[in-house]
Amino acid sequence: MVARGPEVLTRYGALRGSAEDGVARFLGVPYAQAPVGPLRFRAPEPVEPWDGVREATAFGATAPKRPYAPPLDALLPDPDVAGDDCLNLNVWAPWDDPHGADGTERGPGEGGRPVMVWIHGGSLVHGSSAVPVYDGTAFARDGVVLVSVNYRLGIEGFGVFPDAPGNLGLRDQIAALTWVRDSIADFGGDPERVTVFGESAGAISIAALLASPLAKGLFRRAVVQSGAPVAQPLDRARRTTEAVAARLKVPATAEAFARVDRDRLLAAQTEVTGKGSPLAGGHSFQIVVDGEVVPRDPAEALADGASAEVDLLMGTTTEEYRLWFVPSGVTDRVGPVVQRLLLWRTKVPSRTARVYRASRPREKPGEILGALATDKLLRIPLNALADARLRSGGRAGTDAPAGTYLYEFGWRSPVLGLGACHALELGFVFDTLDLPETRALTGPDAPRDLAAAMHAAWVSFAATGDPGWRRWDPARPVMTFGPGLPSLVEAPREAERRAWDA
Repeated sequence: MVARGPEVLTRYGALRGSAEDGVARFLGVPYAQAPVGPLRFRAPEPVEPWDGVREATAFGATAPKRPYAPPLDALLPDPDVAGDDCLNLNVWAPWDDPHGADGTERGPGEGGRPVMVWIHGGSLVHGSSAVPVYDGTAFARDGVVLVSVNYRLGIEGFGVFPDAPGNLGLRDQIAALTWVRDSIADFGGDPERVTVFGESAGAISIAALLASPLAKGLFRRAVVQSGAPVAQPLDRARRTTEAVAARLKVPATAEAFARVDRDRLLAAQTEVTGKGSPLAGGHSFQIVVDGEVVPRDPAEALADGASAEVDLLMGTTTEEYRLWFVPSGVTDRVGPVVQRLLLWRTKVPSRTARVYRASRPREKPGEILGALATDKLLRIPLNALADARLRSGGRAGTDAPAGTYLYEFGWRSPVLGLGACHALELGFVFDTLDLPETRALTGPDAPRDLAAAMHAAWVSFAATGDPGWRRWDPARPVMTFGPGLPSLVEAPREAERRAWDA
């Protein structure tokens, strides 16, 4: 008898996935209706139930997007799956006795497993849950039910219109987390033990979710990788939408944009945002303070105690900037004069820059600029959030304090001299070093023991709220993953951090 794939009955209908080596995969599962026709530029609507068994063995459609521009396209694989039904997710789950004597797949086994929900990065214009690096097999192998999510990107997810809700991509993420709350027990997961984690734009999204009343109670823990709490006021964020509208020669309304051919819309979006950057400015898509999903600036809300009851793990790579500065040649092109001009334009205090120059006498001006950018945009805000949570003292409504933990990823990739760059830690977190898509960034000889340690820390945090090292305290403990063995370092580069204090 030929073995059938594993089947799960959800409130929306039956799903059939695939299983191998004790791990079941259910791919392309819809969590909301396709955002097309009258639902385009509208908040996500619940999925309509279906009859029969729905096949869930292939990734679903990805959100409309353009590939990364060279040279990043070779370093950051970004599959494009055609279709309109892009509001879908994937589930990897432990699956007991995958090949029973009767030829049928068994079930998810014991219930109540920890759940992790992955929100991908990509500057809110790239990425998807189909990226091979994000394969959830290792998490399921280690007892976690892993969910990865697609959400609307670019103008369709983060455009600002007078006739459409704001933060549609963030609303999609909330809809996916609501699906997880309602359905994940069918896959053996515990809806009361959900950890949401993400990197870059995914981490920025999570910071916004932590500050959002609409996401309250949908997750117990959060991991913020290489992203910080940030959102733009509506008026400022609207400028990108208006610039795309001007390029298309249409009104800056959702009604007008809905009539534009999608390829033409993507082309205009790329032309408008192609030269924007977090450091130098320019047009980009951002989460906005819309008064509903994000009522106020996330950094301020979190500093004032929002989500104080949520355990939080957060950190950066040591050399985030190198993913952009090295392939583009910025590290070599920037001299002392240009460095000072850019620091002035980006409002980096001169006294701060002096401390970095003094502590890095052998580094090029472009590398010092990158270190300043990394800390200004990421390390300093995350340290400030950790300090604010430490001052607040405890989990809301209980005597037990929520945990706050910091990490830094410092192993240096030999590929193109990228070092410990942005996104390098992803293959270690997912324990997917063997995949060619991961090796594009890490090279072939990335240390497996470091991946095992980092992956195990994420699993432990999801299961218990403790990744395996001391929580944040006045001594500023940071777990460093490489170079060499993982080690706890107190107050790394403290003189540079203090140089940002007013």
